[in-house]
Amino acid sequence: MDKVIQKKRFSKKTILIIAGTIIFVGLVAYGYSLSLNKVYKADPDKVTISKVQYGDFEDVVLLNASVVPLTSVIVSSSEGGTVAEIFTENGASVVKGTPLLRIANANAMLGYTSSQTAATEQINQLRKSRLDLEQNQRVLNQDLLDVENNLRTATRQYKLDSSLFAKKVITLQEFNKSSQDYEYYQGKRKIVKQAILQENQSRKMQLAQIDQSMAQMNESLEMIRKNIENMTIKAPVSGKLSSYDPVIGKSYGANEMIGKIDVLQGYKLQAGVDEYYINRVKEGQTAQCEFNGKTYKLTVKKVIPEVTASQFQVELAFEGKSPDELRRGLSMQVKLTLSDNSKSLLLSQGQFFQSTGGSWVFVVNNGKATKRNVKIGRKNYLYYEVLEGLQKGEEVITSSYDQFNQYDIIEISK
Repeated sequence: MDKVIQKKRFSKKTILIIAGTIIFVGLVAYGYSLSLNKVYKADPDKVTISKVQYGDFEDVVLLNASVVPLTSVIVSSSEGGTVAEIFTENGASVVKGTPLLRIANANAMLGYTSSQTAATEQINQLRKSRLDLEQNQRVLNQDLLDVENNLRTATRQYKLDSSLFAKKVITLQEFNKSSQDYEYYQGKRKIVKQAILQENQSRKMQLAQIDQSMAQMNESLEMIRKNIENMTIKAPVSGKLSSYDPVIGKSYGANEMIGKIDVLQGYKLQAGVDEYYINRVKEGQTAQCEFNGKTYKLTVKKVIPEVTASQFQVELAFEGKSPDELRRGLSMQVKLTLSDNSKSLLLSQGQFFQSTGGSWVFVVNNGKATKRNVKIGRKNYLYYEVLEGLQKGEEVITSSYDQFNQYDIIEISK
């Protein structure tokens, strides 16, 4: 008896076609998903992964500071010129007034000499004017003496002739002569006295003007002498000479720095600070440093806000006496405190910040890292303060993102 053989629903060929189609669609879908989310396979040895912590955020910044004298005085020349003689070497200890070098300037010396000659001539002319005034005074005084002498003689004669004329011993003509002489010398004495009074008033004013002019001329001469003396540069204070490297023939402009004198009265620290902190560093903030095994406290005394090479400068003074072993140029690390410690989420510092500016990070989970927006607050020499976007215990790639910052997913293969 014949059997009925049922026909298979799917042939082997059909099954292979369906399977192939499913695989193809899966590959297309996977490829499409990859096109939407760019994936980068990173070598785990070349990335740094840090865990988010919760703890005290120490709001400090580490500075590399240099030791500089507490007070330095700039040495300069009021008149430019070339170096003619050098008397002292760099690093020498000097006292105030010690000659350092001599500047030569032929044009300036010629001008000084001409001015000195002109001032001397004016002083001599003023002295002559004073002598002329004194001579005129003597002449008038002599005239007054002569007039008064003649008046005394005329007065005696007038009195005598008045008595004789009353007794009719002399004639009227003789009496009139003596009377006329008496009146003449009285009038002349009055005129001479008025002339002397006017001369004294005028002489007083002229002498005051002469004295003022002579004082000005003498001040000019003194200034000229000082300018000539200043061609020899002298130490303005006692201390140690630094930044001083003149050579014979080297030219310096007027008021150009020739060197410095470090006044040996103690030291301070000077440090460059990253411009990131320019709004947070203020005078009066405290700091500390270690030197020869001891910790010293410091205070920010001056903030210089001009930014050069992405840094601004601060000066820090020791609280109390500075260490005796300090010398100019020594370097030391200073920990500057910006504010009190506070509890916060902490993320280790890394080069990722240069790529993202702290606006996002790659968060690692099960061997894959994905982008996540975050908010970073303050930073210190170890950590960033995390304000938003991360939780305690999460892991973050903190090394550089330069190779994969354009990707969405980082696969960290093992």
